[in-house]
Amino acid sequence: MPPEAPAVAVHRRDVDPRLLRAFVAVAEELHFTRAAARLYVAQQALSRDVRRLERELGAELFSRTTRQVTLTADGERLLPYARRVLEAQDDLVAAAAGAARPLLVDLNSPGLAFGRILERARALAPECELMARFESGLTGSAAEIVAGRLDVSFGRYAGLDPALRAGLDHQPVRYEPMAVLLPAGHPLAELDEVPLDALAGETVYAGAGNPRTTEWTGLARLLFAGRGAGGRGIDVAPPAPLAVGPEEFERVMAKNRNPVLAVVDFPAMPGAELRPLVDPVPLSPVSMVWRKGLIHPGVTALREAAASLAAEEGWLERPPDGWLPATDALIMMRGGGSGRGRGRCGGTGGEG
Repeated sequence: MPPEAPAVAVHRRDVDPRLLRAFVAVAEELHFTRAAARLYVAQQALSRDVRRLERELGAELFSRTTRQVTLTADGERLLPYARRVLEAQDDLVAAAAGAARPLLVDLNSPGLAFGRILERARALAPECELMARFESGLTGSAAEIVAGRLDVSFGRYAGLDPALRAGLDHQPVRYEPMAVLLPAGHPLAELDEVPLDALAGETVYAGAGNPRTTEWTGLARLLFAGRGAGGRGIDVAPPAPLAVGPEEFERVMAKNRNPVLAVVDFPAMPGAELRPLVDPVPLSPVSMVWRKGLIHPGVTALREAAASLAAEEGWLERPPDGWLPATDALIMMRGGGSGRGRGRCGGTGGEG
């Protein structure tokens, strides 16, 4: 037998979490001034921390020019590891403090069914602080979740970029029937239900141009493709300046008079009529989405609340004439949610 190779000593290198936070902030902002403002540190100190981390790791993490900052290949490779280390440190600090931190939950907009999930979760875990947010759009909120600035959101998981989904978990919650919001006086408002082909010749607003809702705009394009009667199609309204707030949205809708693609639970709006879509019934596939590996008892409460409401009200039962993109159907059937955050608020967190 050949002689055994001598043992090679492995030198462990401990990395200061402060340096990792500096790296992650710059990687997400791709701008040293904005990253420094986000961390409440001087830009010179932030640059010094990044250079020190590069020396300790023996790798250049950023390409810097006078005009832009970009991640190098090594920076791209190390970023997900840095995020996981910081998440683990945050969980350790929360456990040592004897209480889980508040959980930030995006409900998209007031009045939707997600608010009922949050209300039930609060009843299931009254010792937890579950804080509502209204980010409007899963694409935007998912990026915030991955960055650690938000914890949970709801929306069309299949519409997210696969690279973004890699950092997330999801649980199917509902096949939500879609509707159309019509300006007052629109001829289709006289109907109790609007057949999808009745929108032929219409230009329907579906959030085009809003970078936070691209998953919704993508669903609209799939729904309208090849539809319409008499040679007239259904068009998605072109990008327009984002109307912020119900008053501004109402004003723009009254001015442009475009129907708006919505869901049946869309809150009432003055000067507009909400009508369900039929023939077929288009479905918006909704998942609860959170950061992969997140350990928090509030996540458990939200998942239990969503599952119980879905069972009681048949949210995951697809109608016979329901329409859903094939990719969405497959992802919703597979589900997700590899682990649940156990433990309790006011105590130590469990394992995911």
